[in-house]
Amino acid sequence: MSTKHTINKIDIEFDKNHIWHPYTSMTEPLPVYPVVSANKNIITLESGEELIDGMASWWSAIHGYSHSVLNEAVNHQVSKMSHIMFGGITHAPAVNLCKKLVEITPKPLTKVFLADSGSVSVEVAIKMALQYWQSQGVENKTKLMTVAKGYHGDTFAAMSVCDPINSMHSLYQGFLPEHIFSPAPISPFDGEFDNTELDTLETHFINNHKEVAAFIIEPVVQNAGGMNFYHPDYLAGLRQLCDKYDVLLICDEIATGFGRTGKMFAVEHANISPDIMCIGKAITGGYMTLSATLTSNKIAKGISEGAAGVMMHGPTFMGNPLACAVACASIDLLLATNWKKTIVDLNIWLSQYLLPCSQLNAVKNVRVLGAIGVVEVNEIVDVALFQKQCIEQGVWIRPFGKLIYLMPPYITPEGDIKKLAEVIFNILDR
Repeated sequence: MSTKHTINKIDIEFDKNHIWHPYTSMTEPLPVYPVVSANKNIITLESGEELIDGMASWWSAIHGYSHSVLNEAVNHQVSKMSHIMFGGITHAPAVNLCKKLVEITPKPLTKVFLADSGSVSVEVAIKMALQYWQSQGVENKTKLMTVAKGYHGDTFAAMSVCDPINSMHSLYQGFLPEHIFSPAPISPFDGEFDNTELDTLETHFINNHKEVAAFIIEPVVQNAGGMNFYHPDYLAGLRQLCDKYDVLLICDEIATGFGRTGKMFAVEHANISPDIMCIGKAITGGYMTLSATLTSNKIAKGISEGAAGVMMHGPTFMGNPLACAVACASIDLLLATNWKKTIVDLNIWLSQYLLPCSQLNAVKNVRVLGAIGVVEVNEIVDVALFQKQCIEQGVWIRPFGKLIYLMPPYITPEGDIKKLAEVIFNILDR
């Protein structure tokens, strides 16, 4: 007797009525499109349409989907163990991953804390900074300082250092700790740097440094806060001010790490190293949720010398072997390729094919940095309508606010970049 294997259709009605998707409503949810597979840089819908992916699954799938090397790493590891607690136990995938991270991140980042997601890595970074000063007997350093237009995640400590007015977290004002905000950097990445920005920034340090434990910032690219590409000299000046006023520097490389801006990590544009660095998203090539918070021996030793004697954090899935194994494979795969040339090529193609959008009346600005392309428009984008139009033309792009942006997988060929850009142009030209 033969057994027929059937593929059940995805129950969209159940999804609509019972499942929350990111940043959407349960009463008027945005449409969702059922996906059955993804390969290389192509997403296949249940209805059969094939879409060129312009988002790399929120910037994480840098090698594309279903890569044979990463698949093999997952299959090899899952046959041994998919998970084991990290308390009192260690294993090769975690050790090997941390070795790689110490090797590729800027000195003197030598201590690695493995976590579950980007937001959690920011939580850990903030706790590191606060606990460091507590351990040193400096009890007045209980605040954080940051810049406007920043975005660091959706958990509570991370929300508290996102833009306090224009971010998606303004709803929680009054519930979140209140921190100190300075103006967002404004000198463009590829333009002239205005040193008065550092004068303004130093005023904030002068007025607040005695109570500030750390300054947190996204290096060179403010991502979800507006895709602001700012001058590396701002970051270099910030490092000097942190040193001058005895404030720790936390750099949030969750979106920019692993080559996206043309450097392995965006801090390299300014030739600086933070005291604490957060990484995530592309760390596993988009396969598993994983993040890491790295710090120096000075900070780690300082925390460990305190009354607690330990770092007060420990996620259940910390050091997950499956995630660590695929992260090792993803980093090795990236380093084995001429990734710098790949980013240069993507930069050239994005610049060339998005440029015509700058002539449209609906468009305020077109800008490109590394493998990031942004079309800023004058009016807030109707996400549901825009995505419907994208799918009709065979691409997957998810805008937010007034920003239509591309962060494609690194494997995306020139013709597909051209297609993504042409679709954006066609929609905005209507």
